[in-house]
Amino acid sequence: MTLDDLINDWNGPAPNDARVPLLNDETLRDGLQSPSVRDPDIAAKRDLTHRLARLGVDALNLGIPGAGPKALAAVKALMVEIRDHRLPISPNVAVRTLEADLLQVAEVQQRVGIPLEAGAFLGSSPIRMDVEGWDLAYLVDHARKAVAFCRLQQVPVMMVTEDTTRARPEVLKALYTAALEEGAQAICLSDTCGHATPDGVRRLLRFIKDEVVKSHPVRIDWHGHNDRGLGMANALAAFEAGADRLHGSILGIGERCGNVALDQLMINLHLMGHAKGDLSGLPALAGRVAELCEVEIPANYPVLGRDAFRTGTGVHAAAIVKALHRGDVDLADAVYSGVPAALVGRRQEIEIGPMAGHSNVIYWLEMNGYDPNGERVERILRAAKNSTRILTEAEIRAAL
Repeated sequence: MTLDDLINDWNGPAPNDARVPLLNDETLRDGLQSPSVRDPDIAAKRDLTHRLARLGVDALNLGIPGAGPKALAAVKALMVEIRDHRLPISPNVAVRTLEADLLQVAEVQQRVGIPLEAGAFLGSSPIRMDVEGWDLAYLVDHARKAVAFCRLQQVPVMMVTEDTTRARPEVLKALYTAALEEGAQAICLSDTCGHATPDGVRRLLRFIKDEVVKSHPVRIDWHGHNDRGLGMANALAAFEAGADRLHGSILGIGERCGNVALDQLMINLHLMGHAKGDLSGLPALAGRVAELCEVEIPANYPVLGRDAFRTGTGVHAAAIVKALHRGDVDLADAVYSGVPAALVGRRQEIEIGPMAGHSNVIYWLEMNGYDPNGERVERILRAAKNSTRILTEAEIRAAL
């Protein structure tokens, strides 16, 4: 029997959708807006750019050049890196709809000689309009002028509405239509405050496709945040509802509660039948981001956390060991795991602790070259049952 025969998948078959999901990494822009992270130096950012390109990420937000000289220097350096190494990744930046910001994008693009997409953002929700004292005519005028300026400078534009998921339909239609009429190549729907639910995302995409882009076929981006813990579900809902490019950051770092975790998004898309390529480099990339940005990867973080494929429970260990003794590594990888550890170059790990059974101990002894006789097994198991946590290797050897 194959694994497909042994798993009744209530998720159903992969959707009959031949689209390839495009991915835009926000680690070096929105990710670095987290108040708890460290901004890596340019050399480190070059390294991350290469790693992301190898993983098959399609686009990379290089930052906000208008944030200051340091940010502008990083954007220029990464543009040169992408150009000189011919990296298969499309650069973009976040900019206000101000001529001074847009002019910086045009100058960088002209100097480096490759396209740099301007993600021109503008608030769109009633609450933001009230706080700022804006009206719709003001916003539409800003959008038109920004996109028209970029068109004259031959800068590709993605029109980004902030707080899209709390904006009125007539405002979104007016802003996007104005931008598209002026030549924008893409639009981006933003759940800036992490407000949306999956049903809300589907309704929003349906409105945009029916009322905005049906007469202007352009790329639709989705940019989500995780304030309600729904970032991943919303991103998948957006893709299923017709979004072309999904945004996220490695480990989900970003403003407040963070962005959609791009690493988890890649895993889920892969398991849903939308594979992007070899994901074995994800653990190393996540570890590098954690190191450079000085953030910790929680032990229970999906797929990449220390405990993702690790068990100290006797019942779980027994099933895994039985599969391994049959010589079926794939079965062992699936019997107590919803994600194959091998997908990211990891394996199932069996530990010995207070919840362990005989299988845990026998497995450890066999893996470490010991005869798993009854006396040894009982001695280690006795130490485990008297412990308050997983035994270290030194403690196991001491028990032996």
